[in-house]
Amino acid sequence: MNKIVKNTLILTAITLISGILLGLVYEVTKAPIATAQEKARQEAYKDALPDAVSFESYDDFDESGAAQILKSAGYSDDDVTATVIGKDEGGNDIGCVITVVSHEGYGGDIILSVGILADGTVKGVEILDISETAGLGMKASEADFRDQFKDKQVESFSYTKNNEKGDDKIDAISGATITTNAVTNAVDSALIYFQNTLGGSVNE
Repeated sequence: MNKIVKNTLILTAITLISGILLGLVYEVTKAPIATAQEKARQEAYKDALPDAVSFESYDDFDESGAAQILKSAGYSDDDVTATVIGKDEGGNDIGCVITVVSHEGYGGDIILSVGILADGTVKGVEILDISETAGLGMKASEADFRDQFKDKQVESFSYTKNNEKGDDKIDAISGATITTNAVTNAVDSALIYFQNTLGGSVNE
């Protein structure tokens, strides 16, 4: 019996010590991790909206309201999860970066940020997280695909498989129609949110 009690006490002590050490490690690394994550976010914002020199949170952002806007427009498989306002050197609002989560990806959710100028021009699309098929859907993260959206001022985009031309046309990735559709719809969701929420106020 004494041996059982002794072993129990030893295991309890090990568990407590391990928990304390893990807590200490978390406290030590929490700030550097948060700093690194914020730096990565700022870099993604800059890549999506290179015209801006700084970014500030959009104080009126309402995730549930954004979901309702997208649902009303027929985009219920996307979520707008964050919005920041891009500023120029004088501190003036010049556009925004909208982060969208698409639930239509072949390999799971696709997270991307879309930079949009105050006049509605898409300035960049940055893929933040994607787990599509290598050599197929993963091509969505490459510049050749993403840049098709760049510098286009349209109400919405649609993809094409037959090289149809037009500012609103996106060439589908061969063998990855599902991924193409997911990314295109996500960019459209950002535009819809912008048009219904920020279109008339981003440069006020």
